[in-house]
Amino acid sequence: MTASVVTGSVMLPHHPKEPMQAPFPISDSVKSWASLLDDATREQARSLGELPFIHPHIALMPDAHAGLGSAVGTVIPTVGVVLPAAVGVDIGCGMIAARTRYTAADLEGRDLTRLRDTLEHVIPLSPGNYNKRTDRFPFTAPRLKELQQLAGRDDVDLSHSPHWKVQLGTLGGGNHFIELCLDEDDRVWMFLHSGSRGVGNKIARVHIRAAQEQCRREGVKLNHPDHAYLREGTPEFDRYLRELRWAQHFALLNREDMMDRFAWALADFMGDPDVGEAERINSHHNYTEPAVIDGVHVWLTRKGAIDASQGRPGLIPGSMGAQSYVVEGLGNDEALRSAPHGAGRTLSRTQAKKQYTAADLEKAMGDIVYRPGKQWVDEIPAAYKPIDVVMEDAASLVTIRHTLRQVLNVKGL
Repeated sequence: MTASVVTGSVMLPHHPKEPMQAPFPISDSVKSWASLLDDATREQARSLGELPFIHPHIALMPDAHAGLGSAVGTVIPTVGVVLPAAVGVDIGCGMIAARTRYTAADLEGRDLTRLRDTLEHVIPLSPGNYNKRTDRFPFTAPRLKELQQLAGRDDVDLSHSPHWKVQLGTLGGGNHFIELCLDEDDRVWMFLHSGSRGVGNKIARVHIRAAQEQCRREGVKLNHPDHAYLREGTPEFDRYLRELRWAQHFALLNREDMMDRFAWALADFMGDPDVGEAERINSHHNYTEPAVIDGVHVWLTRKGAIDASQGRPGLIPGSMGAQSYVVEGLGNDEALRSAPHGAGRTLSRTQAKKQYTAADLEKAMGDIVYRPGKQWVDEIPAAYKPIDVVMEDAASLVTIRHTLRQVLNVKGL
């Protein structure tokens, strides 16, 4: 069963029928569910909330932290416009998880470094690393065909990314990762985080520039360049929506392709024909979609946030070495039916590298199999908010279905 982006307009009443946990006050136009919130993030949210087309308010998620132009972990409802920079450059970034038939007992006595090495071989890691060929796995070709046909149907300009096809099924870097996990019943899960890769980044940058140019042409004064927007009814808006949806779909299929590669590698490692996959959840946390709030049509942008509509399955990863969660949405209308997308940084990558060492990371990872080295120190758990605090703040947003603990972690640089 796959949970993906909603393509139709979502009815989203603003006033909940029953009282929910009250958010932390920021301003009349910003409501926050983050008990841990720095001044820079608070100011970014307040500045964004002053834009005249926000309706009814901005919702800050428990993992909110400062980003480019707007905070990561922000849900932004806008009337008649979209902000490409708020969606961000990793369009459609998100999580995918799949439960297998295996248990912890099946892994006993097996060398997980072999599986780690295989995963690094079959899934290209790091921002500039792509596939050398597109015919390695049979499940890739139908996805490429689907994306090619979608691009042709919607007149998506991919001239800036002539090699986009070899990016499908690749991880990227930063906080993108692949993990093998155990849940509270010791069942084995495959878990990974990635988005629309280089092609999505280039699509985003084209339209961020287009928004800034449209605002300049129309004499719009902005507090920040990343507040630039595209107005509904303009060719620039229509083109962005078409290409945004293509990039979102690329990100969705990119995760599907990597998960199928992960399943292939795990089955080979276990000496089985398949992993006996029981359920699969695939969802974005960087995207926009149409919604209706109190009868008003808006564009609901989730920048580092997941759809937490009533009963909606979702995934909230912890930091490297911390537990993650499979959740179900509670449909909190005041929070715009959204929830956090992860732990949320408290230290920049530069700060983390100055403050911690490879030895600190090794201690934090404990018995988890990973690739040691100073390259990954910026992802040390101490650079993130404690995930248990984030989940406590999210108690009115989601209910926890499963708690996952890592036994294997693979990261891109």
